[in-house]
Amino acid sequence: MPNFAGTWKMKSSENFDEMLKVLGVNAMLRTVAVAAASKPLVEIKQDGDQFYIKTSTTVRTTEINFKVGEEFQEETVDGRKCKSLPSWESENKIYCKQTLLNGDGPKTHWTRELVNSQLILTLVADDVVCTRVYVKE
Repeated sequence: MPNFAGTWKMKSSENFDEMLKVLGVNAMLRTVAVAAASKPLVEIKQDGDQFYIKTSTTVRTTEINFKVGEEFQEETVDGRKCKSLPSWESENKIYCKQTLLNGDGPKTHWTRELVNSQLILTLVADDVVCTRVYVKE
């Protein structure tokens, strides 16, 4: 069982602004979001398949609590409510499909993967992929 637990700081981020564009976030909010999300701190607690993930930025803090294999509710990056179903894609990778509760929008999902002591968060909206790499603090 991989151990995702710890406090992680972002090392790099690619295509975050592009992903926000696909999600329909306006230019002014994108500017604020990109600046705020440039140095997020991620705290992960894990007990087997049970996860608690807290992401803190200067603008907002989000928390999700889930068990792999069980549906839960969360918000997409742009704040829309969705139901999410996490599953193990491989030994070190969680894949989570998101389905909007109301309205239409791009198809979204995320993955979190441990690779060489780094945490790789991939956010996908339709065909735009945002990759964020974290290292333990």
